[in-house]
Amino acid sequence: MKNTWVSRILSPATWLAFSAFLNASPFFAMDTGISGQPVAVAATLHDLGYDGLGGSGTNIRPAREALDARKLRLWNVYLTLKFEAGAPAVTPGLRTLITDLKGHSSTLWIAVQAVSGGGDEVAVAALREIAGVAAESEVRVSLYPHTGFWLSRFSGAADLAEKVERENVGITFNLCHWLKVEGDVDPIPDIRKHQKKLQFVTVNGADKGDTKAMSWDRLIQPLDRGTYDTASFLKRLNDEAKWQGPVGLQSFGIPGDQRENLKRSMVAWRAMQSKPG
Repeated sequence: MKNTWVSRILSPATWLAFSAFLNASPFFAMDTGISGQPVAVAATLHDLGYDGLGGSGTNIRPAREALDARKLRLWNVYLTLKFEAGAPAVTPGLRTLITDLKGHSSTLWIAVQAVSGGGDEVAVAALREIAGVAAESEVRVSLYPHTGFWLSRFSGAADLAEKVERENVGITFNLCHWLKVEGDVDPIPDIRKHQKKLQFVTVNGADKGDTKAMSWDRLIQPLDRGTYDTASFLKRLNDEAKWQGPVGLQSFGIPGDQRENLKRSMVAWRAMQSKPG
């Protein structure tokens, strides 16, 4: 069953309940793996069976409109932000972005690159400011742990979200960043521990072993490649962590034809979900 139309009309919370009934997660492509004019990007995602896009940047309206025309969803918009004590966190560009996302069930995907003039207290104040403006437009905020950034650990994102204490603030689990930061250790216990705050999961093909020492070409591969058992991870994510929310495909830096890479990953995803290829 195709999930796209229902995912567009249901709120995030209602979608999670409905997807549990379907026993399926929506699967979207991050824009790290597809580029070009918004209309062409939306057409490719539609043709290949993706449930939408994870975008980036503040000028997101053209992509959102192209996706809308294909009845696809702009699941989130990735932003790399730096917070400074005493400086406003909501810039004019961010405010415009939030307004553009109003009514589209989209989420701000925030990677906190740096914090100056303090530690957690500065980040908490900044995120509360952003969350307050976002809530006015019914937009959520999801903390995106990123290797080498101030916020790099999944557990750190969970702790920070708890400190922010806002209903529209949650967290994302990124498989590639987990492998780089934590190593090739089982992530399911941490995901279960913080599942109440979990909003998104991103996956990709990867290699197993000493993942902390690996380069990104081994940690980010199409979903049908690599020695890491992504299929088992997804099954346990569903069975043990009870996660049936949105899953994004990370494709940063993967060489070759983008459409072919996305097609191969979709075939692998359907096989992992026991769907016809």
